[in-house]
Amino acid sequence: MSDYIVKPDPTDSRLTARISGIDQNGDHQETSVVVERPLTLYLNGQEIVTMMTIGDYPDYLAVGYLLNQNMLGPQDRILGIDFDEDLDVVVVRTDRKTDFEDKLRRKTLTSGCAQGTAFGDLMERFDDIRLPGDAVLKTSWLYALTKSVNTTPSLYLEAGAIHGCVLAQGPDPLLYMEDVGRHNAIDKIAGYMAMHEIAAADKIFYTTGRLTSEMVIKTVQMGIPILISRSGFTVWGVELARQAGLTLIGRARGHRFLALSGTQRILYDADPKRVPAESAGSRRKASSA
Repeated sequence: MSDYIVKPDPTDSRLTARISGIDQNGDHQETSVVVERPLTLYLNGQEIVTMMTIGDYPDYLAVGYLLNQNMLGPQDRILGIDFDEDLDVVVVRTDRKTDFEDKLRRKTLTSGCAQGTAFGDLMERFDDIRLPGDAVLKTSWLYALTKSVNTTPSLYLEAGAIHGCVLAQGPDPLLYMEDVGRHNAIDKIAGYMAMHEIAAADKIFYTTGRLTSEMVIKTVQMGIPILISRSGFTVWGVELARQAGLTLIGRARGHRFLALSGTQRILYDADPKRVPAESAGSRRKASSA
């Protein structure tokens, strides 16, 4: 098992609750259910958004959200982050006065789960970003990465109803964040990368969720050249990936995957016939390993 910098903690009692019910035979069963709670984000003195989240890493989620919505930029210096657990409020304070009333009026509902919202122009800065052309994805890395993620103890394996996002370097996963919406999980990673000054040019991003326009835009804005998912694509997601030169790989399960953009970065150094196929429910089975 690779050494993660951050990984899920399915034993954290704050993140799940045990709830009783009955099964298809009428027998009583108790199961783990993911907790979701509201988190209201303030930037300096202005309320920005209330997000539904599992509640871990509110500081990384807040910073990542503001970065991915272009409400924070390279010129901004964060003076402090205050989190009040009783009020479910997180406040990010910067050295520059901010005013996003216009952006807040142009609220856009995105395709993210848990009614994720993006403010203002989603394409702001997108056209100006240039992803590194020398980045490489070896197929041996892809197979090793997906196996490692699929066998890592997680809230998904414990309770389901959740999305995961992973930042990797080569075949090694570094950060693994989960949340009820994939947009929250990717924002947590963006926040961690910014606050710990982690370079993006040589990294790979993996998500359990769909490869939508939102996921592509955020990955490109983070400067990561390769995006992989075990799920499928949307047409706009593919179009934006091709526009940005992002390597976009979906349906990555077992020995199978499909690349629809940035295929020049892929080096075929592993025989897919030697990689075991992933059967239905294999991620769930891995939780007992």
